[in-house]
Amino acid sequence: MSADFTIDVDPARDLVRIRMGGFFTSEDIGAFLAERAEAHAQLRCGPNRHLTLNDLRDMKIQAQESVEMFRAMLADPAYRSRRLAFVIGRTLAHTQLQRALDRRTARCFDDPWAAEAWLFAGSDRAAA
Repeated sequence: MSADFTIDVDPARDLVRIRMGGFFTSEDIGAFLAERAEAHAQLRCGPNRHLTLNDLRDMKIQAQESVEMFRAMLADPAYRSRRLAFVIGRTLAHTQLQRALDRRTARCFDDPWAAEAWLFAGSDRAAA
């Protein structure tokens, strides 16, 4: 299965909703990064004030090179979200995600509704 992804932005809620699936090559990750930049331009909140929900339930085990590229992507301070949640289900290798997260703070969930509830729990949007 080749890589596929969608990125939806809800500017009124400062929410970026991402779905990723398949096996990502460096070219796929480059395309994702370009689309992510376009998506973030739609946000109305200040830098790093948005929430991100990333559904990875359809992700395949990735090559080490891709895991390193994802780690670098997650470490980029320009796109760092206020809160980051992943829906991983049981199909994604949890250890690969943990390596990619490095020292990023994030929570993992089996259910997208629980992930979104956590993102908005204790929301401090008024402080933005």
